[in-house]
Amino acid sequence: MPTQLARDFRAELDRLRVELLALPSSHADVPWRPGGWTRKQIVGHLLDSATNNRQRFVRAGIDGHYAGPGYAQDEWMTAHRYSSQEWNTLLRWWQVEHEILMSAVDQIPEERLTASCVVGKDAPVTLRFLIEDYLRHHRWHFNQLRAS
Repeated sequence: MPTQLARDFRAELDRLRVELLALPSSHADVPWRPGGWTRKQIVGHLLDSATNNRQRFVRAGIDGHYAGPGYAQDEWMTAHRYSSQEWNTLLRWWQVEHEILMSAVDQIPEERLTASCVVGKDAPVTLRFLIEDYLRHHRWHFNQLRAS
């Protein structure tokens, strides 16, 4: 049975999915602020975050700990060329990545939420912190997606 954290995680991502799908495609190639990423690049960054965090969540949930690399966002952005992708493709990818991520979080037992996780050179945090921080990170970027 999913933990309360998993249920909250799923509910928040479901809410964000509705908001993401309501964004006008006319803004997809528009930077959220002068010199900032476009909405496509922000969604791409969130895809990278899902991919990187899935590894962390699953490994910590299985092994009881995690230590792995940080995220080189500029290199990942270049490697995926999100700005050249179709908006609807990015939206579909976001939905699929998050369905997988929600399913993975659903499987984490309560006792594993205290697993120690070290990302790059950062100080250790718990798996619970990483999951909660993932949502904070998404909320931060959704503010950018909504910016006019």
